[in-house]
Amino acid sequence: MKYQQTNPVPVPASGPYGEVEATMHSVFDWEYALRRQNLLTLYEKGKANNWNATDLDWSTEVNIAKMMTDRASAGGADVFNQVLAPPKELELSESIELQLNMNAFMLSQFLHGEQGALLATSKIVQTVPWEEAKFYAASQVMDEARHVEAYHRYLTEKLGISYEVHPSLQVLLDDILKDSRWDVTFLGMQIMVEGLALAAFGLLRMMMPDEPLIQDITTRIMADESRHVAFGVMALENLYTKEMSERELREREDFVIEATHLLRERLLMHQIFERLGWDEKLWVPWATNTPFMKGFRQMTFSKVVPNLKRLGLLTPRVRAAFEQLDLLRFEHMKDSVEEPEAAPPEELVQLLMQFLAQGQEAEAQALHA
Repeated sequence: MKYQQTNPVPVPASGPYGEVEATMHSVFDWEYALRRQNLLTLYEKGKANNWNATDLDWSTEVNIAKMMTDRASAGGADVFNQVLAPPKELELSESIELQLNMNAFMLSQFLHGEQGALLATSKIVQTVPWEEAKFYAASQVMDEARHVEAYHRYLTEKLGISYEVHPSLQVLLDDILKDSRWDVTFLGMQIMVEGLALAAFGLLRMMMPDEPLIQDITTRIMADESRHVAFGVMALENLYTKEMSERELREREDFVIEATHLLRERLLMHQIFERLGWDEKLWVPWATNTPFMKGFRQMTFSKVVPNLKRLGLLTPRVRAAFEQLDLLRFEHMKDSVEEPEAAPPEELVQLLMQFLAQGQEAEAQALHA
């Protein structure tokens, strides 16, 4: 494992290291009952499907600016302006710069989320009471280390642009690691953070069809993450409906609602406009309200909502909060046990396809001019 960091990841204002004081009990399972066959089956899949980040073709040239320029060709800025309706008309160079930074921002938050998952899953090994869950969580720790390695190398060696952790994501990761209750670690990381990331990975794969290295990275990581989210669902199933008191359940509802708001906030990307020197008062509302961005933020919950429903956490209080955010549209979709991968909503797919198709049409016209 050796690579050139042409652009190291920026350090947040809080400094190069972040300490979280976490109080937890390390639990031994002296029974070794191994009754949960579904978790053992998942553990076997995890072992069988291991991969090495060094197996990826890191010799692949990654030039996103050139790719976007070729895709847009003549009239490409018009495609961006027509489909995404920015608050001011952008020149082609501005459109490409914005798209480059949006891509880098999203990948950077994936990186930081994967480090959070690395820490949270190592905590699960210590705190979960069942041996078969410890087995799988231990295998996931290795998965998360591999994901951090792959995203970090891609960002620093290939892409050359990266962002520090979004404050809202950092708050949520801190909250997950501070909480001493093992089920809240599962709920926060496996169901909320990784459930959202799984859907976002699918969108990234759609947006970058002509970049083979990120396609390979994303496909491999999605296969891992689909198991991780299913692990969380399997581990928590029946807990909230059969074993929790009313007070305990209300605390989990509060956590889900707060985590949802924090995850939505981390998608608003104010750091991009600050770095570009663009007027945040003009651009943040656009990133918040434009149909594509609203659709993207909603789509990322397309696995979270049905998974919460399966766990019995789509309670009246959570439903009321999700209704305000227009997230209940996903409650009848398949959860991560029924269907591991996240299928993006059809309206978002159509909008993205429109954007890509118009860019390809402009490129074809330029080639025949």
